[in-house]
Amino acid sequence: MNQIRCFILDDEPMAISLLSEYAKKIPQLLLVGSSTSALEALKLFEEETIDLLFIDIQMPELTGLQIMDILGNRTKYIVTSAYSEYALKGYEYQVLDYLLKPISFERFYKSVQKAKEYFQPVVQPSAPALSAPPVKGEADFLFVKTDGKLIKIFLKDLLFVEGLKDYLCLNLRQEKIIILDTFLELEKKLPADDFMRVHKSYIVRLDQIDTIERNRIFINDKIIPIGKTYVDHFQQWVKEHH
Repeated sequence: MNQIRCFILDDEPMAISLLSEYAKKIPQLLLVGSSTSALEALKLFEEETIDLLFIDIQMPELTGLQIMDILGNRTKYIVTSAYSEYALKGYEYQVLDYLLKPISFERFYKSVQKAKEYFQPVVQPSAPALSAPPVKGEADFLFVKTDGKLIKIFLKDLLFVEGLKDYLCLNLRQEKIIILDTFLELEKKLPADDFMRVHKSYIVRLDQIDTIERNRIFINDKIIPIGKTYVDHFQQWVKEHH
């Protein structure tokens, strides 16, 4: 795979030094640069393509949250912070991971592997998804087209769907499949009683939810945020099944 172009933004030079040392040990990462200045980092983003930003939250010029507001989807984020209370807020920005300082190399490495999975999905897309032919009642499977062939997936194996820019990642029990489709089209094909849109970037299978904590859903080891637009609908469903 191509190296992940990363940048480190932290107001502590010692933290930058440590994370830079870690990054240079991992072949999948290409460290483009680092800075203690938020404004300097934002200027660089106008000139360079950065895939992954390791970003601290508490900084003097602009906070990490403000920077993520400015950059939006132009990059992906791994938050590095000494304060665990920002973890929940960070996930609202769809961060790939949250590293709590002091950060060990083992924890840093695991975080990079999450990023690698995001940037190099299991199956590459090639064409739009197609639904299964109509059957009596609700179909329990779909045919999706990817890599030039039709693949049958059983809906009982579909845990959640995650948006990846122009693509959708179908997270199944045993694998991930990437398709070129929209949430709007996919929602038409999924049974409304079993699946729900809970965020602009997520659809979940309701009977696969393990835990609900405030505005987060846990499915296996995945933490899925509940978006403000969808929270009322989801809470109504929770009341009906409480």
